[in-house]
Amino acid sequence: MFQTSRDQRYAPGEEDAEFFASLRPDKSSSGEYPQYEEKSPVEQHARYEESRHSARMPEPIDPWRDEPDDRAGDVREIPEIDDRRPPTWDSYIDDGLDAEDAYRRSDILVESQTDPTGWKATGPAQPPIPDDRPPAEAVSGNRLLTILLFFSGLATSISLWLFDTQAGAVNDTATLMLAAGRITGLTGGYILFIQLLMMSRVSWLEEWVGARDLLRWHRWLGTTLVVSVLAHIVFIAYGYALTADTGVVDQTWTIITTFPDMLKAVAATVILVVISLISIRAARNKLPYELWHLIHLTGYLVLLLGYGHQVATGADLSGRFASVFWPALTALVISALVWGRLVEPLWLNIRHKFEVAEVVAEGATNTFSIYIDGKNLQKLPAQAGQFMRWRFLTRNGWWQSHPFSLSAAPNSEWLRLTVTAVGGHTQRLGLMKPGTPIWAEGPFGVFTAQRRTRRRALLIAGGSGIAPIRALLEDMPPDTIVIYRASRPDELVFRGELEELAERRDAWVRYIVGSRTDPGPRRLFTPNGLLGLVPDVSRRDVYLCGPPGLVEAAVTTLRELDVPDSQLHLDPFEF
Repeated sequence: MFQTSRDQRYAPGEEDAEFFASLRPDKSSSGEYPQYEEKSPVEQHARYEESRHSARMPEPIDPWRDEPDDRAGDVREIPEIDDRRPPTWDSYIDDGLDAEDAYRRSDILVESQTDPTGWKATGPAQPPIPDDRPPAEAVSGNRLLTILLFFSGLATSISLWLFDTQAGAVNDTATLMLAAGRITGLTGGYILFIQLLMMSRVSWLEEWVGARDLLRWHRWLGTTLVVSVLAHIVFIAYGYALTADTGVVDQTWTIITTFPDMLKAVAATVILVVISLISIRAARNKLPYELWHLIHLTGYLVLLLGYGHQVATGADLSGRFASVFWPALTALVISALVWGRLVEPLWLNIRHKFEVAEVVAEGATNTFSIYIDGKNLQKLPAQAGQFMRWRFLTRNGWWQSHPFSLSAAPNSEWLRLTVTAVGGHTQRLGLMKPGTPIWAEGPFGVFTAQRRTRRRALLIAGGSGIAPIRALLEDMPPDTIVIYRASRPDELVFRGELEELAERRDAWVRYIVGSRTDPGPRRLFTPNGLLGLVPDVSRRDVYLCGPPGLVEAAVTTLRELDVPDSQLHLDPFEF
């Protein structure tokens, strides 16, 4: 059994104040705190229940009192978390800390018409920490070099047509259309290779560039690829129609039925158009993830179907330079695909042999955590905030692979995922038995503390986005602020863990609870609302994870507050 925080399952309320009061240690005559013996999870739970019913209820405390934080000026050494498991209240008391103090660093916030900040909450009152930059792994130079390499390759592919075209060959409308068709065809072929390279999941590429930029480039290049291919078809058909003095439709049919490998090229074009259509957000949100991902994987067929057409009919792929450039690019892409999709996952699973250890229901509705066991977990190159792709080898789910973030910092004993059941597959995951084998890929993502560029951080989570944010809090510096957005109090996951970590890490947790039309949530992502919670937001790294609407609203507000893009860290894992 894995020792998990019971406060995931019991949201702190009035009756819990009795429990905390009973746990507060009394000093002995010697002035020292008594020692607490280590207890098993079952004994801890029994102690918890006994304390809830036997202790006397203390006087109620107004959570919105205007008293200043009497610990604001304290200077204390922040204890290190040696055991990477989620801390329990017994270990919390053993460290000599006041159990009730954990909740002084957290508030469910409401809007205030009188407080200068606009919020009813206590907050960090200590003087600002010096704003010196921590050592961070810079990737801006990597991105610039990658962009230069991309456009150099694109220019090389187009120059192959230029070198193979005699001066004066483009002298009328027909030859101009054919030239445009060949250029757009070369552009589309080159971008297709780059798209497949970005989908290869090789770890070095993601670490070099970053998942956020890879995703943005993938989307932009996908649109450019479809436009290039369609433009290639139109220009070529129109150019040949002018040359043969026939109609465009008739000439298009003649090209399809008489040119080599044209039927395969048409099939590749249809696949590209379908992938582009389902990638539109409105369509993607309506499709089950499994179906969307399966259709997206057919992009590999575009290379197989279209490459024959390019080699058979592409005059610009067979010259002196072209015979080296295109095979070299093909070898690079295929090698990356084999390494990222086959070799790395195979080695990962042979070395670690992942399996389900335990499935634990969380306090929130339809939310549960999956604890994963494995061999040599201390050698797993994973960090808090990263995600992996998990394939649970059950009878009905072995064929589905889903990305889930780690909801606790990885350690040598276990890994933890936290899942909200939103469909048939995720609901069945909650019924898995211990020992269920797992096939995993990854880890992926640069949503990690190592990417910080500032001394302080702001973590913003919504919905299931709390999973990587909770893990990140273990690696964040003092004075970190966590903003957790939820519709109802019972949807707050890891509340006990967040508040204990906040106490240990000298952090602050702020819950914004309510519907979108409530005053507090409406105020959150406005410049004045965010400044009221985090006055120095422009001097912090901001980590965002949650629904697309929340992330977009937060990014818009942060840019209005002049937070540089280099300080924004998102957690995309759409491909």
